[in-house]
Amino acid sequence: MATVELLIPPHPAHVRTARLVGVAAARRTRLPDDLVDELRLAVGEACSRAVALHSQQGLDSPVVVRITDDAEKLVVEVCDLGPPPGTIGGPVHELLRDSPGDPNVALAFLAGLVEDVDVQANGGGTSVRLAWRLLARVR
Repeated sequence: MATVELLIPPHPAHVRTARLVGVAAARRTRLPDDLVDELRLAVGEACSRAVALHSQQGLDSPVVVRITDDAEKLVVEVCDLGPPPGTIGGPVHELLRDSPGDPNVALAFLAGLVEDVDVQANGGGTSVRLAWRLLARVR
């Protein structure tokens, strides 16, 4: 299992760095090309959301991006300190259904893009977890 952790300043210019590192990890795990494109979009969207929340709240603390892979999946987790959207805890599809008064466009986009998305409160902020199943790796 390999893990990379990035601490990116809450500025839009640094979202690109997270996307590049995510794509490098996806290529290393031999994620299929169509899913690499999906990952690129999803990481960009999740990081942009976190950066925007930090900006709106006037927070200088970094956004944490953690990328982990094992034999079965590649997981990207984006953690922010912004206010959680509505009721947190569980699959993003349920979150959006249960929070009609809180239209969170970024989470809705992620739910339509990535099959395995989970949103959790993380002690003062939000953790958005994106996961992709890996094909059997050639050793």
